[in-house]
Amino acid sequence: MSVEISKVQSKKDLNEFIKLPWKIYEDDSNWVPPLIMDMKKILNKKKNPFFEHSEAVLFLAKKDGQPVGRIAAILNNHHNNFHNEKTGFFGFFESTNDTEVSAALFDAAVAWVKENGMTQIRGPMNFSTNDSCGVLYEGFDSPAVIMMPYNPSYYLSLLENSGFQKIKDLYAYYFNRDMHIPERFESMARRTHADKSVRFRTVNLQNFKNEVETVKNIYNEAWESNWGFVPMTDSEFLHLAKDLKPVVDPDIVFFAEVNGESAGFSLSIPDYNQILKDLNGRLFPFGIFKLLKNKKNITRIRVITLGVRKKFQNKRGLAPTFYYETYTRGKNKGYSIAEFSWILADNVLMNRALQALGARLYKKYAIYEKAI
Repeated sequence: MSVEISKVQSKKDLNEFIKLPWKIYEDDSNWVPPLIMDMKKILNKKKNPFFEHSEAVLFLAKKDGQPVGRIAAILNNHHNNFHNEKTGFFGFFESTNDTEVSAALFDAAVAWVKENGMTQIRGPMNFSTNDSCGVLYEGFDSPAVIMMPYNPSYYLSLLENSGFQKIKDLYAYYFNRDMHIPERFESMARRTHADKSVRFRTVNLQNFKNEVETVKNIYNEAWESNWGFVPMTDSEFLHLAKDLKPVVDPDIVFFAEVNGESAGFSLSIPDYNQILKDLNGRLFPFGIFKLLKNKKNITRIRVITLGVRKKFQNKRGLAPTFYYETYTRGKNKGYSIAEFSWILADNVLMNRALQALGARLYKKYAIYEKAI
């Protein structure tokens, strides 16, 4: 049967769009089902602040009336204004191992972004670099950690058969409690703590609004020169912070202050994917009890961001102290594994720091692009 492509317009369409991965990954033990309620919120134009400045359209592919693929075509106006580009994006891509299906989906996404004046299309991004992005191409032997993508290995062929070319590599590093942190990191942390102008502290969730504002200011300054960076709006940052607040372990979220001024922060969160796997996408009515019961069984964390404001980057001990504090406090809390992700492959300083730490590169992702 030929492939039929249609826009997602009804609740039934949206339900099929969201639930398609259960078909794609039904025999893949490393796939972690996302929470259906979270997917509905992400794709809801009234609830996701991304849609305050940008647009997206969802497409479903069907064969013989059955869903076999999906894609989102994305117009990220915030990105294009910031970078002075005319780049369209695609995300939420899933497909059976069928080039006819994937080609039809990519054609639909290309046509839509081209109609909106774009000259190239890039992805996968769900919806931007501030969200889950990239296609996994190395490291299929273990599940993805929280907020990181996972996909079948054949996705690379589907992309390349449709004319996409890899433009950027993203890395994930592995570290466990038996990979002892080097003594020089500990020494630098001791010197930093002895410096009376420097203060390290954990996040104060009782002062949530002010803490979020501090993180936003550091983030938008420390990351602005990174490839693909898009500054988050106030509403986007608050939305993300509210989503993260219930899952944050405040003992592994750190701020650095120099002479009372915010200088940097490090955000790590427990890997809830370790217990989401057994919920099969549903938190209610009984999944919430499983989650609360098994929360103590989480042994892995993801170090999501670690950044120092430009004016304080001459304080060489700040970043090593973030690593040291995350390691020591995380270990004391019972966590045994940490993933650092994602890191741009051409971010030389960050890759060198993680290699010096003794972390092991164990997963690789790619961003693809195509001129249109």
